[in-house]
Amino acid sequence: MFEMVQNTPKRPRGRPRAYDPDTALVNATASFWRAGFTGTSLDELSAATGMNRPSLYGAFGDKRDLYLATLDRYVEQSRAGMADALAEDLPLATGLQRVYDRALALYFADAKAPLGCFLIGTAATEAARDPGVRRKLGAGLRELTRAFEARLRLAQTNGEIGADADPAVLADLAGAVLHSIALRARAGDSRASLRAFSREAVRMLCASATPPRLRRRPASR
Repeated sequence: MFEMVQNTPKRPRGRPRAYDPDTALVNATASFWRAGFTGTSLDELSAATGMNRPSLYGAFGDKRDLYLATLDRYVEQSRAGMADALAEDLPLATGLQRVYDRALALYFADAKAPLGCFLIGTAATEAARDPGVRRKLGAGLRELTRAFEARLRLAQTNGEIGADADPAVLADLAGAVLHSIALRARAGDSRASLRAFSREAVRMLCASATPPRLRRRPASR
């Protein structure tokens, strides 16, 4: 998935806090993203956030609690990004491509070491042994699939896709494309190749669901 919105919370009046919780989560996310939950030490998290261990524990709980908080934040930001990319006033194909292009921009933010999706790249490993992480991973993936489905249902209502199309199935396929991009970015595929893949996926998704009356007839010989 992808984190589209970087909102900096307003500082409350009165005595300033010793730390900014949102900034701390951003920096903790960066550490977990590079090395995963297991591979990230408390010393690294302390250095990244500028908070000593007692402060980290007091603010977020233990290391696992901090990691779960970073997952929650990432999914929340991704949900906001999806809503913006799939704006109702845009054609369906444009919206889908915006989702994939913005995801690629995030996944390749570090061109030397593309990290892919934070949720998939880190939580998929931990989910095998941590039911709490597994639940957050599943809920996060379903949340983003629902965003695809909502936009596809609107497209069906507006006549962009046929009445016989199944928005739920198409949403699963659109999500699978996003997941594939995330994994392949981390596996070393180039950004250019993944954008070409996403463009073809959008073409196929929209073409397969286009109402017959809007499909182009093949040119006569």
